[in-house]
Amino acid sequence: MAYAGQTLENPASGERITIRQTAAETDGELLAIDLELPADRRVPGGLHLHPLQEERFEVIEGTMRFRMGRERIVAGPGEVVVVPPGMKHDFANAGDEDALVRVEVRPALKMEQLFETAVGLAEQGRTMWGGIPKPLDLALFVSEFEDEVQKAFPPRWLQRLVLAPLAWLAKRRGSARTAPQALDARA
Repeated sequence: MAYAGQTLENPASGERITIRQTAAETDGELLAIDLELPADRRVPGGLHLHPLQEERFEVIEGTMRFRMGRERIVAGPGEVVVVPPGMKHDFANAGDEDALVRVEVRPALKMEQLFETAVGLAEQGRTMWGGIPKPLDLALFVSEFEDEVQKAFPPRWLQRLVLAPLAWLAKRRGSARTAPQALDARA
C-alpha cells in the first residue's frame, strides 16, 4: 500500500515518483506526486488518456514538453498545465537537465497501484522498450487499470479485441493479476 514519502524508481523509464498525498489521505479525491524525469526521457506509454481523471502538472525544475490533442506546450519552472479527463496527451522532459514536476491526479482512483505495478514489472524485467509491459502483462495491466489510463490509439474496442486473448492466456498461465502483491508472490 502506498504511503506519503514513498519513492518508486522505474528502471525502464528512469522516472522517480515520490508520493506526496495518497488516495487514503484525501478520501480518494486526490493523488499528489513529485515526478522526476531525466533529460530526454518520457513516461512509458506515449499518447494516452485518463477517461475519468484530471491531471495537473506544475513544473518545478527543468523543461517539459506536453502534447494535448494537436496542441504542443513547452513549460518551464512555475508554469502549470492541466489535462482534462478524456484528453489525449503525453509528456516528456524536453531539457538537458532532470525535470521535477508536481502532479495532481483527481480523483485518485487506483493510480497508486498503477504506479506500483508499472515499477514492479520494470524491476522484474517484464517490460519492453520504453517501459511498456510485455504482451501478457500488458493485457492484464490494461484490463486492471482501464478506468485510470487508456492508450489513445487504436480505438478502445480494437484494443480490447486484440488484448482479450492475451489476457485469457496470461490468466491460464497463472498470472491472474498484475497487482504488486501478485508480482511479489511470483518473483
